[in-house]
Amino acid sequence: MVNAVEAKAKIKILIVEDDSAIAFGLERNLRFEGYQVQVATDGERGLQLAVDGRPDLIILDIMLPKVSGFEICQILRKHGLTAPVIFLTAKTREVDKVTGLELGGDDYITKPFSLRELLARVKRILHRVRGVEEAPRVFGDVEVDFSGQAVRKHGKPLPFTAKEFELLRFFVAHPGKVLSRESILRQVWGFDYFGTARTIDNFINRLRQKIEDDAENPRYLLTVRGVGYKFDDGACTRTDARDA
Repeated sequence: MVNAVEAKAKIKILIVEDDSAIAFGLERNLRFEGYQVQVATDGERGLQLAVDGRPDLIILDIMLPKVSGFEICQILRKHGLTAPVIFLTAKTREVDKVTGLELGGDDYITKPFSLRELLARVKRILHRVRGVEEAPRVFGDVEVDFSGQAVRKHGKPLPFTAKEFELLRFFVAHPGKVLSRESILRQVWGFDYFGTARTIDNFINRLRQKIEDDAENPRYLLTVRGVGYKFDDGACTRTDARDA
């Protein structure tokens, strides 16, 4: 059995940060925690390392030389790379934070920041995306493989970001329950996220485009007017040995 130290040593984290002092501090502390770490000091190199190295998590500054952090995240998601992204930003405007998350980021932390807080967020996100193995779920022609972090429709894999997958996991875990936008934000994005209802609506639209046969007339992700959404569990089943 792989122990916790060995498991950490297999996790690759990419830091893309042009401030050498911040990059050095992050690299040293993450290595001390037992992770494999790569560092890029400009966006172009960061994008190359993200594509070629396929890290498990990316810590990404927004204001970078050559290619911005927003552009990097957008390119990665467009090409189906789903590694979770934590944005580092000196920007404090809510619109900038929301923009980063809606482009496919998973979390953000504002400079100056506490290393302890950042390490805690890294651990939290890795636990979410590499957590306890769960039996796959099937609804209609869609299969959600929790352990493999994969979604298939008609047997073909669908491109999902880490946050999209986490949101779908949350719905599947609460079939038939009406979920307010506020509870979704709190449970999926975290209590310290200051997003809006539009953030949820945008992500729901993305999920519908991927899993529904007709996104305009959804079967699974249903709108409950004035409240939020619910996942229709009518056809949701486990595919473990007990159902064989």
